Amino acid sequence: MNELRKKRLERYKKRLEMYYEAEEAVLLNQEYTIGTRSLKRADLSTIRAAIRDMEKQVESLEAAGGRNKAVRFIPRDL
Repeated sequence: MNELRKKRLERYKKRLEMYYEAEEAVLLNQEYTIGTRSLKRADLSTIRAAIRDMEKQVESLEAAGGRNKAVRFIPRDL
């Protein structure tokens, strides 16, 4: 796996972990009020869609490994 792909994979894994934490935060407390201000967290369905997308990206990069290599084939008529 080349260096660029490794960095991208690590970045996707880190982002996926952040989405898992966001999902947990929403599940624990979707909306809360402090004094006169209220805060509503992101929509759970949006977070879950992003998680599915990140999981697919991570699987794709891990599965590809080093298999994306160009091979040259020269047909010959002997």
